[in-house]
Amino acid sequence: MLLRSLLSAALLAAGLLPVSAHAAAMKPDFSIGAIADCQYADEPDTPPRLYHTAPGKLVDAIDDFNRQKLAFVVYLGDFIDRDWQSFDTLLPITAKLRHPWHFVLGNHDFSVDDAHKPLVAAKLGMPSRYYNFVEHGWMFVVTDGNGLSSYAWPQGSSELANSLATHARLYPNKPLWDGGIDETQMAWLDRTLADADHRHLKVMLLSHFPVWPDNDHNLWNASEVMALLERHPSVKLWLDGHNHDGNYGFRRGIHYLNLKAMLDTSETAFARIDFFPDHIEVLGTGRQASMMLPFSGAGSIESAPPR
Repeated sequence: MLLRSLLSAALLAAGLLPVSAHAAAMKPDFSIGAIADCQYADEPDTPPRLYHTAPGKLVDAIDDFNRQKLAFVVYLGDFIDRDWQSFDTLLPITAKLRHPWHFVLGNHDFSVDDAHKPLVAAKLGMPSRYYNFVEHGWMFVVTDGNGLSSYAWPQGSSELANSLATHARLYPNKPLWDGGIDETQMAWLDRTLADADHRHLKVMLLSHFPVWPDNDHNLWNASEVMALLERHPSVKLWLDGHNHDGNYGFRRGIHYLNLKAMLDTSETAFARIDFFPDHIEVLGTGRQASMMLPFSGAGSIESAPPR
């Protein structure tokens, strides 16, 4: 299966196999859509942040997704750049999607007044700040990288006090515009992945924040998170945003894919992700590159230019 897919990908990249023939040769078990960092604000553009283009790019991505057969679409955080009212500009656009949404919380999603911080997850239709669900033999784990943070909790809250104390004690050199996964969530994550191991499910974790390769955008406790992931054979991929330039790494059997931001480009950036028994294919649009991610052996294989 993988050999046939690699051959198809090589022919496609060389322009010797049309996309339709490639799709017919390798029909995925299922597909999802993915967007990172649309990050709208009703503010003048401050290049490379092209705020005025964000709603139109989101419309175009949803139109594209609506023409495809998808199990769901994931939004990887930083839906807005700032201000509670920015949600009301974008949510009528996302309501036009014909597939289910699964949102992840980003740091900028909490750039609202303190009274609204506890309401952000519900505003996006999330059941809670972190959760999991199962589709087609895969468990998808939505993480909250803002559990430890200087911005996601109201002033005077115990969560904010704990976050700042933890940062000062353990991560004083990490940027305050990043966050971390808190102790309670880490315990939940370990239990959740153990359940996936027991049920012989494959796992994709969905995060706003990267953990690998090393980068200034990574979670404060990235090394602890990776150590936890590596204890669980079910884990195949960590998918994130936050670093607008995108990134990719492969470590101890796990792919770490950082999608490029939709905001910082005159084009766009989003992806369809196809799931096969032995690999994943990322089909990029705009500046998001396409990739093939096998479940064994080496890391990624570039499969096609962006559409």
